[in-house]
Amino acid sequence: MRTFDVVGVGLNAVDTLITVPRFPAYAGKVRVSGEAVIPGGQVATALVACARLGLRTRYIGAVGDDERGRIQLQSLAEAGVEAADVKVRPGCATQSAYIVVDASTGERTVLWVRDDALAIQPEEITAETIAGARLLHIDGHDTAAVGRAAELARERGIPVTVDVDTIYPGFERVLPNVDYLLASSDFPRNWTGDSDPFAALEKLQEEYGMRVAAMTLGADGALARENGRYLYSPGFVVNAVDTTGAGDVFHGGFCYATLQGMPLGEALDFSNAMAALNCTGVGARGGIRGLEEIGALMARGSRFSNPDFGCAL
Repeated sequence: MRTFDVVGVGLNAVDTLITVPRFPAYAGKVRVSGEAVIPGGQVATALVACARLGLRTRYIGAVGDDERGRIQLQSLAEAGVEAADVKVRPGCATQSAYIVVDASTGERTVLWVRDDALAIQPEEITAETIAGARLLHIDGHDTAAVGRAAELARERGIPVTVDVDTIYPGFERVLPNVDYLLASSDFPRNWTGDSDPFAALEKLQEEYGMRVAAMTLGADGALARENGRYLYSPGFVVNAVDTTGAGDVFHGGFCYATLQGMPLGEALDFSNAMAALNCTGVGARGGIRGLEEIGALMARGSRFSNPDFGCAL
């Protein structure tokens, strides 16, 4: 019997969120209307979303021995995410970001920094930490380490989801062990050199053999390819306060939907709804909602519809 539903290996961060009435022009000046220090990070936030939905989760990553590291660990503990395998790097600052949120649109601009000492090493990923999972979720940053985790998962028949937004050296050794590629809209184009999103997803899937190749599209939703068929799930219309963490929460929702055995179209709808709701709160985890609210938005919410992807509906 599996010990955890989802084990995640990847990034965490603690964000300083700065809200302004409207993003200033270059070299301009604007008065800040709000400021808060809030935990975030790709994989860590996805696991918090999974825990909110009742899944048993374990996070593997690294923090510094500073106040931000303590904030992150406390946040994971309060969310119910097991963090015994998080490494605390002495004399090191936890990854941080300064996020400027335009209150008129909810869109954010991110400035981030990460000490090289926070990198997870492949030898820190053991078979024991992965073997108890029903699903492994990774990002691309510490490529050798997440590649090791994905390899261990593949050997044990554990499905792997990946959140990747940029090209990392050596990532071609990770992709053959990925079952669900959930990339940013830029990644498939940049990886394949094909600007057509349909063709780029097809090339990725055909080359690496993942079950699902998908890209998130912000407010427009998500596009995926499975069994030679494309599925487009339009995004949900909400009163967006802050888009920080929406993609991370989407990935958490997708992990949950996959473990629940949802068909791909329903899984994308569920993930889009969860991501949209997160945008109604402040911070990477400020709007994470439970099953009842997600279901209500799926049942009655209005949706965006991008005609560029309409043929996949």
